Amino acid sequence: MTITNILALSAIALAIGLLRNKSWQGWLLFLTSILAVYWLQPASPIRHLDFWLPTATLGLVLLSWAITRPPHPIQSNPASFQHTFMGDGLAGLAILLVMVSIGLTRYLGPACCIIPTTPPELTQIGLAAALILVSVVALVKWSPSTKLFSFAGIAILLGIFIILKTNHLTQAASAWFRALAGQETTLARVSDISWLGYSYIAFRLIHTLRDRQAGRLPLLSLRNYVTYVIFFPSLPAGPIDRVERFSKDLSSPRRSLSEVFMDGGERVTMGLFKKFVLADSLALMALSPASASQVTSSLWLWVMVYAYAFRIYFDFSGYTDIAIGLGRWVGIKLPENFDRPYLKQNMTAFWNSWHITLALWFRAYFFNPLVRALRSMKKPLPATAVILLGQFCTMVLIGLWHGVTWNFLFWGAWHAIGLFLHNRWLDFYRTHLGDWTPPHWLERSLAFLSTFITFNYVTLGWVWFALPEPAQSLAVFHKLLGL
Repeated sequence: MTITNILALSAIALAIGLLRNKSWQGWLLFLTSILAVYWLQPASPIRHLDFWLPTATLGLVLLSWAITRPPHPIQSNPASFQHTFMGDGLAGLAILLVMVSIGLTRYLGPACCIIPTTPPELTQIGLAAALILVSVVALVKWSPSTKLFSFAGIAILLGIFIILKTNHLTQAASAWFRALAGQETTLARVSDISWLGYSYIAFRLIHTLRDRQAGRLPLLSLRNYVTYVIFFPSLPAGPIDRVERFSKDLSSPRRSLSEVFMDGGERVTMGLFKKFVLADSLALMALSPASASQVTSSLWLWVMVYAYAFRIYFDFSGYTDIAIGLGRWVGIKLPENFDRPYLKQNMTAFWNSWHITLALWFRAYFFNPLVRALRSMKKPLPATAVILLGQFCTMVLIGLWHGVTWNFLFWGAWHAIGLFLHNRWLDFYRTHLGDWTPPHWLERSLAFLSTFITFNYVTLGWVWFALPEPAQSLAVFHKLLGL
């Protein structure tokens, strides 16, 4: 997001926060989040794609809600059923009206448009809206097998994710979209497709689909479900909230205006300072593909690597602070995503404090199920092998979540090795040194040394993250060592 986007959303969040009526506030959050999906969507050279991608987001959200929606107990509480049914219908109608209204802006001339380019023809928008509506109604009406459709939904979400994160698949998709739009397919580029917030949206949708399968998902109205998935403060860059906690905030009593304003204002101000002052300043000297091949000084290369480490922290945590602050203004307490990660004494503590919601998501929906499966095999693997395999697969997937490239895979493996080494050291310490109490001065010295080693291990790992090719990363490691 640009600073203009952030300031505009801040004004909207403050206006919503001033409302005392929870119902009106809920509807404004819902409508603002829908409009933000279109407004924040980056422009694309592919004709009308900056309209169709946000529309696809809404379609996926609506279909996922229909899959996760349990049958209503009509007989036990007909009045409650009728009230919920009317509310869901009104929310669905509001979404379709927003889509059509955005399409109508093509006729406003100079005043067009909320999206970067002119929307498509109304007939095309009408067909898309009708297709979404029929699909959602069919899923709701016939109440299909929850598990079957949940697995199908998860497979579709992951398939789209793989296409977006794999360069040659993204370029092929770009060529396909260009062909549909009647444009030159040879001009297809990876940068043509930039789907706003898809990674975070997909994770929220998978979370609800998996929890529905497990019977843990609470009953959610369409309005609350849509607001949770595309909540405008956390739409571009997280954090990944849990729907149970989010729903409680939506229905919880409002705090005093002064408390809300001060709490949210402090976080937004801190986030703006981190992102637009610290991170953007460090970007001038941080490691990059262009600078990595030009620098010959080992000392200056170390400065660039450290600058990148702090730049990526301030950039990401800055956006998180802004999201949390905007959320506080509208009464939603989004989860923390960072807790002084560079001051931790080991890799486990680092990953408990860096992108916390992502780590918790992978732990709940991948690492724990994988470890349980490995331990329940007919011939169980040794505990050490289970830990190594679980950590390696999890961290490699987290790496590939950023992009399906060798460098992201190596970055994930780098962290998996660090986590496994810490696990083995911890096991050795408990077994052989568990009763030993070091002197205070030695304990403090060891804590400082552990923090220093952990920080530098993480910092060196950013070399894999910052550069696109393994050969370039290896060349940087050689230069750092003075080779």
